[in-house]
Amino acid sequence: MRMTLSRRSANGLLLGGALLWTATVVATTAMAETALPRASAVPGGVVMIDLPATAGAGADTPPRVSFEGNRVMLLRHGTGWRAIVGIPLSQAPGEVQLEIERDGRRETRQLQIVGKQYTTQYLKVPPSQVDLAPADLARVETEQTRIRAALATFSETPPATLVLRAPVRGPRSSSFGSRRFFNQQPRNPHSGMDIAAPTGTPVYAPADGEVVDTGDYFFNGKSVFIDHGQGLVTLYCHLSEIAVPTGTRVRSGERIGAVGATGRVTGPHLHWGVALNRVLVDPALFLPVATAP
Repeated sequence: MRMTLSRRSANGLLLGGALLWTATVVATTAMAETALPRASAVPGGVVMIDLPATAGAGADTPPRVSFEGNRVMLLRHGTGWRAIVGIPLSQAPGEVQLEIERDGRRETRQLQIVGKQYTTQYLKVPPSQVDLAPADLARVETEQTRIRAALATFSETPPATLVLRAPVRGPRSSSFGSRRFFNQQPRNPHSGMDIAAPTGTPVYAPADGEVVDTGDYFFNGKSVFIDHGQGLVTLYCHLSEIAVPTGTRVRSGERIGAVGATGRVTGPHLHWGVALNRVLVDPALFLPVATAP
């Protein structure tokens, strides 16, 4: 395998006056393996497990892998397969099971999840965004069903890469997994990466994919959901503008919207989420090592 660098607009992304170099990999074999995220066997992390091929006529047939009832990404790895498993933030430390079906048989593989202490964050927002009126509560419940459906998207084509570009440049104003208190009231942990940037700053797709939903939500504001394949879905919240309609095929580096302060926010920023097998995991694991926090 050889690697070449390109400065053409299809492979280079100009952000804030700085060109982000990207690598074009040219495979000398029939199939190049997908670039992978970093593994972290913690709540909100990613676990990778190799599954050898079976002997016989069905050796090239992929197994079906699931975790907690949700289908798991499966990539070709050598002559076998590699499962890429997202671990929910709510997962208690300890042993969990990966379920595998192949050749008409069922088996399990054990995964060991270790604990992680996330930070605590206290935020002040308008009271109406914490103690919801009945109409707002009904709206949020309807929106949650729609959001869960978008995150549950599973298309058969695997992603070209699991190493993603940061969708916008800027300081990360809060960390994934932080325990959040709004007006001193506890709420769900923070399930994405916040990147601070001025309103109107362009937001770019971090990899190729298809826009599976857009909308203006009570908490998330103007949002875009992109399916990258095999259960990898990314979301972009609090946008001031949505630049791509549902159904659009986007390329890595294509503008999909602009930073804003819509929804429940304390200032303009991008909330960037990454989901695997329907659970939101730490986006930092998918960034190149040089840009990860």
